[in-house]
Amino acid sequence: MTVSAPLADRVREVDRALDDLVRGETAWAACGLARRRELLEQVHAATAREAEAWVRAAVAYKRLPVGSPLTGEEWITGPYPVLTSCAALAASVEALEEDRSPVDGFTVGRAPGGRVAVRVLPHGVYDQLLLNGFSAEVWMPPGVTKESVRAGAGLALRRPADTGGVGVVLGAGNITSIPILDVLYELYANNRVVALKLNPVTDGLLDVFRHVLAPLVDLGAVRILTGGADVGSYLVHHPKVDHVHMTGSAATHDAIVFGTGEEGAARRKAGTPLLGKPVTSELGGVSPTIVIPGDWSEADMRYQAEHIATQKLHNGGYNCVASQVVVISSDWPQKDRFLAHVRAALSDAPARAAYYPGSDDRVGRALASYPDAERIGGGRVLITGLDPSDPGPALTTEHFGPVLGVLELPGEGRQFLDEAVRTANERLAGTLGANLIAHPGTLAALGPALDDAIAELRYGTVALNAWTGVGYLTATATWGAFPGHTLDDVQSGIGVVHNALLLDGPERTVVRGPFRPAPRALLHGQPVMSPRPPWFVTNRTAATTGRLLADFAAAPRWTALPKIFASALRG
Repeated sequence: MTVSAPLADRVREVDRALDDLVRGETAWAACGLARRRELLEQVHAATAREAEAWVRAAVAYKRLPVGSPLTGEEWITGPYPVLTSCAALAASVEALEEDRSPVDGFTVGRAPGGRVAVRVLPHGVYDQLLLNGFSAEVWMPPGVTKESVRAGAGLALRRPADTGGVGVVLGAGNITSIPILDVLYELYANNRVVALKLNPVTDGLLDVFRHVLAPLVDLGAVRILTGGADVGSYLVHHPKVDHVHMTGSAATHDAIVFGTGEEGAARRKAGTPLLGKPVTSELGGVSPTIVIPGDWSEADMRYQAEHIATQKLHNGGYNCVASQVVVISSDWPQKDRFLAHVRAALSDAPARAAYYPGSDDRVGRALASYPDAERIGGGRVLITGLDPSDPGPALTTEHFGPVLGVLELPGEGRQFLDEAVRTANERLAGTLGANLIAHPGTLAALGPALDDAIAELRYGTVALNAWTGVGYLTATATWGAFPGHTLDDVQSGIGVVHNALLLDGPERTVVRGPFRPAPRALLHGQPVMSPRPPWFVTNRTAATTGRLLADFAAAPRWTALPKIFASALRG
């Protein structure tokens, strides 16, 4: 086979990078815990310096309007989680330096089914103030003890000299913090040096990422590569690569692991991968939002409709954990009124470019599959009347774009909730994240049955009155599919990332938030100070609040809080 000159140059670049990393593995192995913590602190400082350029580059390739509040998304999902993750990981490394467990200082309680739950949010007074009303727990599998959680936390950092070879990270193209966070997890949780291959969509961030990762690049522990699928294929199959981690879709995963076409399908069916090395992944799916019926006010319906519009349209709908199906009770007297609010929220959300490759084609396929779907302003699509017994694409294929379905099930209260959980588990593709929305009165009526239902949901993150994206933004939470998938039935992936406490074998993260924002929550007797969250697509001051939050994460201090609160309240 003749190799083109440009590809031959890229092949030589890959070879040089991997040779560097083989040598760099020795340097990484020689780094003790104190040195690894210092490197995290240096990456943290570099991220703070590059934050402005980072957001500017992300806004450019996503073609966001100048001055749009949507710029806040790029602050909150770009530099902000890298800053918080560096700080949280550094704290875990410091705990190990001092012969403590990273879990020390975190509340460890119980969850249904004999599970241990580590409360990771709030942790400290700043969390209590900035994310008031929100909480998160990491649930371990049934049978795991508090003692084993404490003893196992730290993962490969408990043996820093015992390195794991060279890992490849195939970077995501949608959320700009993903490539950096995945590199850090490979290094610190798995003790592998890393070749980061950027998604071509994010090539405009190459210089920013080089500066952010410079401390690790200079050490020889990281190399950054660009190029198309041909470069990626050469890289992952290279004999000097020991492990591959990727973010994307299940279809892309299968093409990389098994190959394409009939031969790839045959390999997948036979369980004989073309890529013969370990692979972990964070993939998308059909994420549900289960709306439990209750007695809602007009303001409640309006706010939760904006919440669902955010779950769908944040980042234009190009999120692995974007909500794709609203599961609602056909017997809820307020169903039609609520869906009217959802239509309005989808229509009124700010317009934005369809920046992600293939978006128009995916939306077109959805419209072709559902000719009666409603076309809503800004290229958005609402598909109603879905049948849970019909395995159509709305339930089985990630649209990765501004397409939202509505699935109606009978019943109210516990009956509806049980049926919704069963349907989500058995009918919807993927296990990355599931959202539930319920009125405080409904939660009180359900009692312990609610946590039992959460335990039954087979999803890596479950969010109650919050979006699962909050789990992504919580450095000490875990992020990934529900455990148990295999290469030939990968669903939403294998393994977890983020997980700054370095917990061994977590099952899921459970996020909870307020049903109502402040100040309306206070008027209903609920002690919640958080206003409309800055990640809402309807938040008017998201750009300012996002910038302020990133600045705070770079240097946490009391004097920064008044400006954050003032901006958030205006949103």
